[in-house]
Amino acid sequence: MGIKLKLEGVNVFFGNNRAVKDVNIDFHANMVTAIIGPSGCGKSTVLRSINRMHDMVPSARVTGKILLDQTDIYEKNADPVSIRRRIGMVFQKPNPFPAMSIYDNVIAGYKLNGRANRQESDEIVEGSLKRVALWDEVKDRLKKSAMELSGGQQQRLCIARTIAVRPEVILMDEPCSALDPIATAKIEELINELKEQYTVAIVTHNMQQAARVSDYTAFLYLGELIEFDRTGKIFTNPEKKHTEDYITGRFG
Repeated sequence: MGIKLKLEGVNVFFGNNRAVKDVNIDFHANMVTAIIGPSGCGKSTVLRSINRMHDMVPSARVTGKILLDQTDIYEKNADPVSIRRRIGMVFQKPNPFPAMSIYDNVIAGYKLNGRANRQESDEIVEGSLKRVALWDEVKDRLKKSAMELSGGQQQRLCIARTIAVRPEVILMDEPCSALDPIATAKIEELINELKEQYTVAIVTHNMQQAARVSDYTAFLYLGELIEFDRTGKIFTNPEKKHTEDYITGRFG
């Protein structure tokens, strides 16, 4: 598998504070890459730089290169809207649009990108909900509010909304931290299936989860990349003592 996404010497500044320092990570196509590290180490900051979410923060500045299929997403002519269409994002807390039905939630992003006729919309909604194993649970109440769903169902709905736009990369920022163990297991199973079609990056504070779902793992500490390798190697035979100390729970 080739490299779908590449971070080269990425720094993220908020005013004078450099939160992320010279980070280099390769995200392999159709693989899951986990980003682990203690709270405040820059995991979510790295993730948000990958779909230009820091553009919304006046004090934020990103330097270095982030290459999507060899094209820098921060170059002058790059269009942030089309980048966010290609790189979807799923957040820590499920965030369905409260005033919308289940159906309208799934199709919302797709509609923003152009008009869809009813038949096409129906197919996208059904296909996306089936991909996240939610169709059978909600097919009889598509017109009901998305807020009636459980937390785990809401998170799967948000993933369905993300894939309805047909992205190439899916970023997940602690997608299970607000969920119970059963809902978490369903999301993990889903992540495993999603990599058949997408390149997935997941930020998680849960090391067991990183070990279960990812092919590659990046360990960040105080904004620096300490180690990046295949997940099996990181968890069983890390190169750096710092990585080993974190994974064995000596600090965190």
